[in-house]
Amino acid sequence: MPLTLPDRLSPGLPYPLGAHWDGLGINFALFSAHATRVELCLFSANGRKELCRLPLPECTDEIWHGYLPTGEPGLQYGYRVHGPYEPLHGHRFNPNKLLLDPYARQLSKPLQWGDGLFGYRLQSPRGDLSFDRRDSAPMMPKAVVVDDSFHWGDDRPPATPWARTVIYEAHLKGLSMQREDLLPHVRGTFAALADPGFVAHLQRLGITTLELLPVQAFLQDRVLLQRGLRNYWGYNTLAYFAPEPAYLSGDQRNELKVAIRRLHAAGIEVLLDVVYNHTCEGNELGPTLSWRGIDNASYYRLMPDDARYYINDTGCGNTLDLAHPRVLQMVLDSLRYWVEVFHVDGFRFDLGSTLGREAHGFDPGAGFFDALLQDPVLARVKLISEPWDLGPGGYQVGRHPPGFAEWNDQFRDTARRFWRGDDHQRGALAARLAGSADLFDHRHRKPWSSVNFITAHDGFTLADLVSYAGKHNEDNGEDNRDGTDDNASANWSPHGDIEGPTDDPAIRTTRASVQRALLTTLLLAHGTPMLTAGDEWGRTQHGNNNAYCQDNALSWLDWQAAASPEGQALTAYVAQLLAIRARLQAYAEPRFAHGHVTIAPDLPDLSWFDWHGPLNDEQWADPAGRTLVMRRAARTPSGAPQVTLLLLNAGEEAVDFLLPAPALAWRVLADSSQEIAGPGHGQTSGPAHNQPVGGRRVEGQHYVLGAHAAALLLAESAPDGQTEPAA
Repeated sequence: MPLTLPDRLSPGLPYPLGAHWDGLGINFALFSAHATRVELCLFSANGRKELCRLPLPECTDEIWHGYLPTGEPGLQYGYRVHGPYEPLHGHRFNPNKLLLDPYARQLSKPLQWGDGLFGYRLQSPRGDLSFDRRDSAPMMPKAVVVDDSFHWGDDRPPATPWARTVIYEAHLKGLSMQREDLLPHVRGTFAALADPGFVAHLQRLGITTLELLPVQAFLQDRVLLQRGLRNYWGYNTLAYFAPEPAYLSGDQRNELKVAIRRLHAAGIEVLLDVVYNHTCEGNELGPTLSWRGIDNASYYRLMPDDARYYINDTGCGNTLDLAHPRVLQMVLDSLRYWVEVFHVDGFRFDLGSTLGREAHGFDPGAGFFDALLQDPVLARVKLISEPWDLGPGGYQVGRHPPGFAEWNDQFRDTARRFWRGDDHQRGALAARLAGSADLFDHRHRKPWSSVNFITAHDGFTLADLVSYAGKHNEDNGEDNRDGTDDNASANWSPHGDIEGPTDDPAIRTTRASVQRALLTTLLLAHGTPMLTAGDEWGRTQHGNNNAYCQDNALSWLDWQAAASPEGQALTAYVAQLLAIRARLQAYAEPRFAHGHVTIAPDLPDLSWFDWHGPLNDEQWADPAGRTLVMRRAARTPSGAPQVTLLLLNAGEEAVDFLLPAPALAWRVLADSSQEIAGPGHGQTSGPAHNQPVGGRRVEGQHYVLGAHAAALLLAESAPDGQTEPAA
């Protein structure tokens, strides 16, 4: 039915913010503390023609609002906001620029770049102090009014306990772009996420929680497009409430809801990587798309001595001011929206230290943390922080408040260096294996607070970590200057001169061994393990450690490689490790182990050894220590002691480990020096996987472990005679 355009809006209500259809009409509400006038602009069904401009008639407590009778879902709109254009005082109002509603729940189309998107004249010698009068509406995406109703049926969150959580970090598009069994228009979309084949892959691996890189609508950077590249990762948010339009296979906005419902039905949680530290508008030379033109001085943190410029703790040009109550409200409303409307199970916060910044710096009691942790909806979902940013005092690993888990880059760096053979790593690795109690054991936090990872989307893949000594980012068009130089990687060639693929069998064998050892360290350490998608079969980015702009086969998952014999074998080994982890009590313990609790005679909850016996202070300090044994003891729910030994050998030769007293009967659950055959595409069973808790028996009290290898042993019985049956 065609929209009947009124002469004016009725007053409406100041809450809720955004555009909301009530069955009779649409209420519009927009925050701006410094605006002098706000116009609602309505557009034709195709978004090309501006039909009218209607002033929002009321402003209550800095909320501008109005009501459109007979308005319906599907209506396209934007705002023009009047006020002073005074960049020196932090104000950048320009009513010639059509602005996206910060609460927009759907976008009409992608943004089309043009000079008219900027509030100033790009070629003016006065720079951003000049004023541009061109209309940006033809280039801008329009906000679309939506009806959020969806039949969820009996959908319930899996609510996997933190102690049993295994995270799989993935890029939504990259997961399926090379899935030849899917229709072309489905690949790279939310619809592919719901494909039974992918769900089954996660289940066979033993994944409990899927973490998606940003799926909120984001901007394609002009400079990347000019270089023939794209913003692949999506850390440049344009709309905090709207799904990325490029991830829809058609015009069905509910595709993500369907995918989440199917994942939930399979017992798999869904977390979203979210970017509330900055927006896509950049610094003072960036475009005027939304927040900058609505109320720049309120939404952004500006330099206190020169409000023309932005505080840039994020390294992305600007920083949202979460100390402002309306900005904080926007973020919390957005988070709550994704939980309540899309049923997501939690969030990973990009540059989380920025979100905890107050005027004096990072504060574990910052308003954002306090508001989040007391929220009756948000306090019950999984919350993960990337605990650093680029500002002063930005490195805050272990300092977030209780209720948060944190990415632990110290685990990543220490594990990489230990297995590379660096000196002085044994003591640090012991701390990481035990859940990083030195960082997290305070304020009654739990071992799951440490999110352990070897790789993530940012950096080398696992296969590249053992195949390249240096980065190879030439495809990014920055002369290999971008991306970190400190990768703690090695190519494992005798002279360090063979980068990438090789036919040398000795090098290939060593690389495969180190890969399996790194995976064993990750998946059998205490804390919350995070696996990066594709590492389970050894995917490569050909040495690119900063593939943020590579929206192509370099970044997309290669499922043909996953189906190769080598890919299936490594996948089978990962599944074996996760099956073991799920069945051992120590990984479910709610408290850190320090060796102070006796589980059985001569068996404290945590003990450390070298290959030949207990470690003394001198041996801990030995820079060349390449072996380590962690013994864990815990009581199962039945009360029986369960004892494991994790043996690590980062040396160049096999080592004959003397198993520590008391003498117990041991079985081998996993040994990374023993390859597993992966029988068929997608299968995760093999000779070793068939016996994940009842492997071969160790003869006597010695165990020979190969070079660059890790093994896990399980005691058949404890000294008190109690036996924990194999599961």
